[in-house]
Amino acid sequence: MPKRSLRKFLPSPSRLMRVNGLKRFGNLLERRELWHISRTSIAKATAIGLFCSMIPLPGQMFVAVFLAIKLNANVPLAFMLIFITNPITMPVIYLAAYVLGSALLGTPLLDVTAVDWLNPLSAEFLGIFPAFILGCVVIGLAGAFFGYFIADGLWRMRISQRIAERARKRLAHRRKLRS
Repeated sequence: MPKRSLRKFLPSPSRLMRVNGLKRFGNLLERRELWHISRTSIAKATAIGLFCSMIPLPGQMFVAVFLAIKLNANVPLAFMLIFITNPITMPVIYLAAYVLGSALLGTPLLDVTAVDWLNPLSAEFLGIFPAFILGCVVIGLAGAFFGYFIADGLWRMRISQRIAERARKRLAHRRKLRS
């Protein structure tokens, strides 16, 4: 993956420091290795961000930033990937998590249209909660696993393409000098 193209999309340290809750991390966010774009830091950040995006609780951004700091992953990418679950995608992803969790637990599907998703203490929500959480964890772990290896593989593929491209250019240049 080209570092320059990634830098265009990732927030700067000063921009992330302006996020209200992230000011608590203070000087930790100023460590340069947390902003470094490398194959391992990007792959780890992808896994962290995809897993944390499936945490169905407020504060998933804090968990993602904390894990990125502890695991020396790229903080901006881990932070950005949690927004995969946003108000537009949440209903579909969380319904899929509930259906998956229900299938894994072997429990019958309940009518989720009656569930008050904004009231986690309602009887309907508590009835689907175990299946919902299990589905979220499974989807989060699968996303983290595949995301890590896809990011790592894409990075390696791009590097090998660049090496092959340079070798072709050198060969063409040598042939041109010989003629």
